[in-house]
Amino acid sequence: MTEQRLGFKEMCERFGVTPRTLRYYEYIELLSPEREGRARYYGPREIARMTLILRGRKFGFSLEEIRQWLELYNADPEGRLQMEKWVELADRQLGELQSRIDELVEAREELKRLRDDVARQL
Repeated sequence: MTEQRLGFKEMCERFGVTPRTLRYYEYIELLSPEREGRARYYGPREIARMTLILRGRKFGFSLEEIRQWLELYNADPEGRLQMEKWVELADRQLGELQSRIDELVEAREELKRLRDDVARQL
């Protein structure tokens, strides 16, 4: 079976990111594509990393947190350190997301009360 490799443009299309974003992820060493001349190719490792990067961003993690988490794999290829760190980061982020949800619920209720007060005056 042939190893999957994506070119620069294909990588942008597959993940729905701009060339600037992809170049930035390379610049901050989140991704390390193979280079053949001026062309860049992304193998399975880079494709998996990009999936994790975008998932981490969706959950609200900073790029630095994601970078540090991905680097743990190099220190422990079995993944135990990476999994432990993931649980720690996830627990913290779940708390932050819950705080934001609580703030949004409170803002919604306040807006609803204000709207209802104004509507009664009509």
